[in-house]
Amino acid sequence: MRHYVLLLMIVLLSASLAFGGTVRGVITDAETGDPLIGANVVLEGTTMGASTDMDGFFIIENVPEGNYVLKVIYVGYDEYTQNITVGTETVSLKIALKPTAIMGQEITVFADRAKPRETPVAFTEVDKKEIVSRLGSRDIPLVLNVTPSVYATQQGGGSGDARVNIRGFNQRYIAVMINGVPVNDMENGWVYWSNWDGVGDATSSIQVQRGLSAVNLAVPSIGGTMNVLTDPTAQNASLSFKQEVGSAGFLKSTLIGHTGLINNKFALSGVIVRKVGDGLIDKTWTDAWAYYFGASYTLNKNNRFELYALGAPQRHGNNYYRQNIAAYSHDFAKNLSDYDQAAFEKYHEAGRYFNQNWAPVDPSYKGKQYFNGATHDRHASDFLNERENYYHKPIVNLNWYTTLSEKLNIFTTVYYSGGKGGGSGTYGKVYRQDANGEIGDDDYKFYYGPAPWRWNWNKTIEVNQAPADTYYVDKDTLYKDNGQSIGILRNSVNQQWTVGLISKAYYKVTDNFKLNVGIDWRTAEIEHFREVRDLLGGQYYVDYANDFDKTDESRKKRLGDKIAYYFTNTVDWIGGFAQGEYKGKNYTVYGMFGYSGIKYSHTNHFKDDGTGHELVLKPNWITGFQVKGGASYLISKSLDVFVNAGYVSKVPIFDNVINDRTGTIAKDPKNEKFYSFEGGVNYYALNGNLTTKFNVYHTIWNDRAYTRGFVLPDGTEGLIFLSGMNTVHQGVELEGAYRPIRWFRLDGAISFGNWYYTDDVNGLYKDYSGGTGTDVEYHYYVKNLKVGDQPQTSLALGLNFYPIKGLSLQLVGRYYDRYYANWDPFSRTKPDDRKQSWEAPSYFVSDFHASYALPFDLGGIKMNLFFHVFNILDAEYIQDATDNSRYNAWDKDHDADDAEVFFGLPRFFNGGLQLELK
Repeated sequence: MRHYVLLLMIVLLSASLAFGGTVRGVITDAETGDPLIGANVVLEGTTMGASTDMDGFFIIENVPEGNYVLKVIYVGYDEYTQNITVGTETVSLKIALKPTAIMGQEITVFADRAKPRETPVAFTEVDKKEIVSRLGSRDIPLVLNVTPSVYATQQGGGSGDARVNIRGFNQRYIAVMINGVPVNDMENGWVYWSNWDGVGDATSSIQVQRGLSAVNLAVPSIGGTMNVLTDPTAQNASLSFKQEVGSAGFLKSTLIGHTGLINNKFALSGVIVRKVGDGLIDKTWTDAWAYYFGASYTLNKNNRFELYALGAPQRHGNNYYRQNIAAYSHDFAKNLSDYDQAAFEKYHEAGRYFNQNWAPVDPSYKGKQYFNGATHDRHASDFLNERENYYHKPIVNLNWYTTLSEKLNIFTTVYYSGGKGGGSGTYGKVYRQDANGEIGDDDYKFYYGPAPWRWNWNKTIEVNQAPADTYYVDKDTLYKDNGQSIGILRNSVNQQWTVGLISKAYYKVTDNFKLNVGIDWRTAEIEHFREVRDLLGGQYYVDYANDFDKTDESRKKRLGDKIAYYFTNTVDWIGGFAQGEYKGKNYTVYGMFGYSGIKYSHTNHFKDDGTGHELVLKPNWITGFQVKGGASYLISKSLDVFVNAGYVSKVPIFDNVINDRTGTIAKDPKNEKFYSFEGGVNYYALNGNLTTKFNVYHTIWNDRAYTRGFVLPDGTEGLIFLSGMNTVHQGVELEGAYRPIRWFRLDGAISFGNWYYTDDVNGLYKDYSGGTGTDVEYHYYVKNLKVGDQPQTSLALGLNFYPIKGLSLQLVGRYYDRYYANWDPFSRTKPDDRKQSWEAPSYFVSDFHASYALPFDLGGIKMNLFFHVFNILDAEYIQDATDNSRYNAWDKDHDADDAEVFFGLPRFFNGGLQLELK
């Protein structure tokens, strides 16, 4: 037996020697150091080759001894060749590919992407590998929660209902761009992530620049900038299909195709997504599509065009109303030292999954619903959502990149964004009941008992269908006619279009100095109105909102008729900027100045201006500017430092200039002012296996916008700005990665913030409501109170394991502390009301991610399995909170019993299989 074993070992050893050795290596971007995924590596003259994985790693095994030419091909990079000799030893390579000339990097340049060790800002790059490994088909901002000073939540749990804060600023003060085009709402600056559902599947990378950022558009970013790129030329030819399943009936199918670069001229990419699910929280169902199309065409060496189109037509059920803590869990509330347990008498426990925005309905009710210009069946026959969001906001942009000379390049994009849809809610007198369906002794009286409550659709339908009679609703006595609905469902509709143009010229003044100038023009029209969605059993609803409805018959509104309000707003924006950058041997210095103007208008189609015509408001142009600059210095190959500073005078949003509900206009709109200072150190060591970034920041926000109605000398109503509300946002941030061995990497991010209001606010204005000017004083007592709505301490830690080829395991833990509930500083009008807003308990939440590329093909098709578990310990924690709730506070003394909250989502999973043909 020993002889047989020895003979077998000799044969195996001989076979291994006969097959020679192994060629392996890592391929990265020569400028950024980032791994290149999917690069093709071949040994010329053979059929042997490989593609790089998520870490840029490749391996070619069983290579016979000999001399070879190794070739690396990757779209957008210069072709690389190297002579190698393969023996019995492993050949290990580190290959850095150089991007092709600027005509291959246009979208990166156009979108103002920061460069490592060069751009003097604090930024984090989230590449395709990280998006795929961590996102798990959630809303895009949630992949950023391992980034310092970034806090994203799903809020009520509905698909697309995420929100994100950076350094204590909400997303109105965060510039969000997709392929270089800003997507913040033109009226109020908000970002609705349901509009971009599915974009994560087409995203090649996301870069978060914190603070003022290096973005050179005239639009200012205060908290930070999110750059999302979907580059069709960065993909090799492939076709893939991904099928996902998950908790609560989640089902998602994704088809992705890339042509790669054809004849070095043309490339196409396309993504189609279909997603449905019941929702983790009660009735937060989703019914969505998403699409993405990208194309690029290189006309010649000096001209290239790109076309992008993306959108996500969707409907989903909302969980819109936060609740008192006890409404979700008495046990959780009992463990809070500052929760008054007497409040349990008012707040009954409805459970962690409770959602007030739906209620059961008798399936015998067959009433139709109206939205998007047509009648539809309800989503379900046995329940009705009070709050449903439905929207489609496509964006299309055509980019042209031209090289006029060796020194001058011009990048231009023309884009269009549409928008159609809205959200539903109740209107009029709609019956309520408690969470268990009880409505009290008198079924015709409005329920007014312990919280939480829910709508009583069946009783409302019964009353709407009843003959003429008198009813008691919400302590009011009312009379209804035959066929009249006293309460209905309405849509709040937002229909809009935006067209814009951004053009940037890059001029190389000298080898070291570059000048960049550009323009940013946009115009938008937004139509707002309410319409009858569901008559809930009646035949019409009587509405008195329209001044031009002169008869009883014209006031009877049926499905699809406009009610409550109807107005059209316009926004015109023009901006310009100039930026200079000087790059020396070991340092880079840049400075930027931007100037912008904005003009709003408002036409109220329901309001008579006193002459029989529609009310029209046209304020004057408002201008703002920003100036910023910075420098980075390369101390050594391992160490660099940077500083930056800036000042922004930001124009007010539409709502702070025109009140489109009352038809009033601001007398003298004021700009908000921001001062920012930042410095940091970046350290790279151990051949790139250790990376650390440390920075400090200090931002001052002066004259936070707030308006109050008053009467002008001519007797008309107006808005006046109340100035003096100032805050400081300062802190330290640290992030890093360490890979001591190939099969393990440690990632970490830490941030400590100190965000607070600096002074009490006092002022004086004149009001002429009595006919003569009366001095009105205003006082707000906010000094040293903390800014709310985001934890001021956060820690994220990721453990990444790669035990065998193709297998990736990741455990991510996040810890948050010093989370002061969101609150309104203009509500602090009493001098003795100095208590901090309620501080939510600190919490820890962990997620698990796994993927495995199967080591064999199925007819040339590669297969990849993936699995995600979010909140693996099923922790109960509060992720969103509002202090001294208007609706759910017990005694309004800033304790736990006065907050309304959203709990974090319970444990849920997502997994599936991806098939890819290359």
